[in-house]
Amino acid sequence: MTSAGWEVELSSAAETDLRQIVRWTARQFGAAQAAAYGQLLRDALKALEAGPNIVGARRREEIGTGYRMMHIARNRRRARHFILFRVADSAEERVIRVVRILHDAMDPSPHLSDEDE
Repeated sequence: MTSAGWEVELSSAAETDLRQIVRWTARQFGAAQAAAYGQLLRDALKALEAGPNIVGARRREEIGTGYRMMHIARNRRRARHFILFRVADSAEERVIRVVRILHDAMDPSPHLSDEDE
């Protein structure tokens, strides 16, 4: 995902999270709800192209250095997942690296790998 602002990259774990969330939603609530929730997830990822300081994003240093989190709820639409990400901001690149997409009842720490550190 790219734009004139920031590039948003998903880790392989985040890509897997996205697929699994949509599949689970389809099994539990049907195809229409899965499509709507999948769109909400994509909208939240797209919103990150505006940069890491958008409304709703906050630092989560207690998880690890440089981690930030943003709930996916957008435009008064309810949701139960959040995006965990890190920022690479240098003269050469402005990249938001989405590490995981997790349910908001989950503690993110056990779901991070050494690759995410």
